[in-house]
Amino acid sequence: MYSYIKGELVEILDDTIVLEVNGIGYNIHIPASMIDKFSGTGQNIKIYTYFHVKEDSMKLYGFLTRDDLRIFKLLLGVNGIGPKGALAILTVMTPDDLRFAILGEDAKTIAKAPGIGTKTAQRLILELKDKLDLQEAFAAKLIHTEETAASDTGIKNEAVQALTALGYSSTEALKAINAVEVTEEITVEELLKAALKQMAFL
Repeated sequence: MYSYIKGELVEILDDTIVLEVNGIGYNIHIPASMIDKFSGTGQNIKIYTYFHVKEDSMKLYGFLTRDDLRIFKLLLGVNGIGPKGALAILTVMTPDDLRFAILGEDAKTIAKAPGIGTKTAQRLILELKDKLDLQEAFAAKLIHTEETAASDTGIKNEAVQALTALGYSSTEALKAINAVEVTEEITVEELLKAALKQMAFL
């Protein structure tokens, strides 16, 4: 119904904001992690929205980017996850982190979200891993991060490509690389050695 709403941010609560447009205040539910991105009330902002209708309620959910909204919609498509659960996941994880957790089959990290147990996290991975692409995940990460983070992502990308060339699947490679602590000084060769050691435990 609504693609986005653009207006003045007049109120910021724990998990909702109020956006005023032409004298009307829209109550929009957001991930709590999004609150830190606002400098305060009085600013004009653009929020991409999802209008959720149930028999007993109608609610607006909002996000700063179309990509965030897309991930939210993907989560809603998972059996057993509603808007509240999807917001909980996006409160503890960025869309980029969620992509890598799904592709790396990291149910433990996803299950840290309030109300999301291990079984739900495993079902989420099973239902969404084929809807996400490794290269797309890296591309999104590059867009959303600063140069230093982008450099780390480039190293990870090279390491994934090297491991897949050795015959490992993208999922296996990503899971092993995610288990390695990537520092600013680490080289691709060092990351590969550490990831290969991780392979023995997968």
